[in-house]
Amino acid sequence: MSEFLGYVIAGAALGCTIALLASGFVVVHRVTGVVNFAQGLFPVVAGLAAGTFLTWWPHGIGELLAVGLAGLVGLVVGVVAIGKPGTPLLASLVITFGLGFLGYAIEIVVWGDQPRSFDGLSGVLTVGGVRIQHQWMLVFAVALAVFAALGLFFGRTYLGKGLTACAANPYAARLAGINVRRMGLYAFGLAGLLGGVAGVLLTPLQSIAFDRDVALAVNGFAAAVLGGLDKPGTALAGGLLLGIGQTLFAGYVDGSFQTEVALGFMVLVMIVRAVRTRDAVAV
Repeated sequence: MSEFLGYVIAGAALGCTIALLASGFVVVHRVTGVVNFAQGLFPVVAGLAAGTFLTWWPHGIGELLAVGLAGLVGLVVGVVAIGKPGTPLLASLVITFGLGFLGYAIEIVVWGDQPRSFDGLSGVLTVGGVRIQHQWMLVFAVALAVFAALGLFFGRTYLGKGLTACAANPYAARLAGINVRRMGLYAFGLAGLLGGVAGVLLTPLQSIAFDRDVALAVNGFAAAVLGGLDKPGTALAGGLLLGIGQTLFAGYVDGSFQTEVALGFMVLVMIVRAVRTRDAVAV
């Protein structure tokens, strides 16, 4: 039983990082309608950059700078993908896909092709025979704080309400004087920040390399699909479910098929949604 609980707690920590990635997908899609396939680039950039920054600055500063860099990369992706007026949604989607591959080359030039990591919180807390790494506890705390901040941001701030208005009705938002394209750029920047937070939390637990973005993007997208790509709260639930499922599968079956687990989860959710939609139309 203690082994099972250990897998569940480790999976929940992984799920929190997946949920942060998923929320980045949700924010961009809600505001712009674009599925940002470069989302996996942001945690990789942040994780690799944090390892470099921590050779110059202490913990806290190094991670914050790495998250800020990921936010800047997200803004650049947004400028290229939707910055030109009249860019079709399909073209923007393809652009984000291409920028993800361009990120491969840049990451190899800057950081090389070998996996990297850095030290997180050391120490283990033992509760009822279950060993809980302090880094897992940090992941839980930061993820909860981020999602609480997102709730306040979208519900209480002018910028957050502007993003919500663009998501609800972009035409009405334009009539109200809101610059929808600028809000879309803000959404990309926010997605970069969220991906950056996921990256600096995950890298001490799992070494990260230039080619991890595909697996990370698949996990984040699978979790986002659970909420229909428009609800951060259900993206959190999807991330936790996926993270725990992957960890249990790795612990009891095989750890080399975690991406396949995410794809299977995504396909299952889409099938269930299609069946529900068909039944609703039939009624």
